[in-house]
Amino acid sequence: MQKAGVNIINNRYKKLVLLSCLLSVLVVGLGAYTRLSDAGLGCPDWPGCYGSLTVPAVLDASLTAKHSQPGTMDLVFESAKAWKEMIHRYFAGTLGLMLLAILLWSVFNNRKVLGLQSSSNKEKCSVNALMPLKLPALLVVLVLFQAFLGMLTVTMQLQPLIVMGHLLGGFAILSLSTLLYLRLISKPSVSGDSGSQNYLLWCLSALFVLLIQIALGGWLAANYAAPYCSGLPLCSGGWNAGTWQQNFSILDVFQLPATSGHYEYGVLSPQARMSIHVAHRFWAVITAITLLVVAIKIYWSSQSNKVKNSALLVILLVICQVSLGVFLVYWTFPISIALAHNLMAAMLLLSLIRLTYYVKLLALPNKSAAGFNTFSGEK
Repeated sequence: MQKAGVNIINNRYKKLVLLSCLLSVLVVGLGAYTRLSDAGLGCPDWPGCYGSLTVPAVLDASLTAKHSQPGTMDLVFESAKAWKEMIHRYFAGTLGLMLLAILLWSVFNNRKVLGLQSSSNKEKCSVNALMPLKLPALLVVLVLFQAFLGMLTVTMQLQPLIVMGHLLGGFAILSLSTLLYLRLISKPSVSGDSGSQNYLLWCLSALFVLLIQIALGGWLAANYAAPYCSGLPLCSGGWNAGTWQQNFSILDVFQLPATSGHYEYGVLSPQARMSIHVAHRFWAVITAITLLVVAIKIYWSSQSNKVKNSALLVILLVICQVSLGVFLVYWTFPISIALAHNLMAAMLLLSLIRLTYYVKLLALPNKSAAGFNTFSGEK
């Protein structure tokens, strides 16, 4: 009976972690939609909206003056944009509370388990195990920092570096939540996979390449650079079409915007924004080739069906993401396709994290088992 009770508690913990993963996806999607629909300054103050926890029904001049940031007084209040921003904040706050609950659950469970171990109650200790603690703690710290970035995003009027950092913070929370869930549902490998032993470094390198591409995408979005390269395959069509080669500068890709009252709709020059977009496209080619090569090699080399399926998922998502990128440009950047492109980037990142995690378990079975923290509740 005691073992069954422990299994129920552990399963509830896993479900809570899974729910936090799903909510993280929703928060990332809502953040992307808020940014793409130009609603980032729908509420010019933080954490509320014009001093209220909801969007005010009526807004007079005195309320606007009291809660608007310097440089945003000329922005017109739009209720629809304000609600988009506040709904994103509501779900982000809920996610933060959920991650805090996961951390507290881990802390209290581990204190109980250690107490049983200190009392030498081996029968009880055999059906209890320590829950992960470092990852939940890191997630809570990251959520607090993400909330700070969210405040700066508003108070600094969408400063591009802050906006990009806020986007990457959302992806980091989603990634670590998924990694936590993988730790809970996976078991350490007792035997190695000779086909996967040489590919852990490959997977980590592919992750690094993908993260650079995601950062470039965030930098492109933060500077509103999408429309400044609207041809296929390059800005004006072919390699020699138009003047993009004369206007492109790698230095412009990393150019910081000048101080401005607010950064909505971007303040960089058209040439700089075109350079950012071109860099994003070039690195997209490198990213797609890298991920496809790594995933295909692992698919053909591994003996594990779990690893093979993970590699196949990466391949399929790379194809989907490249297709969405092409459709996005061809149909002149509609919000629906842009949102799908953002979410597909998140799914591609998670699929690559999953592949890397399984490759690590099979390539390093002894180290994985030694450092594995699971609580299946089984003897």
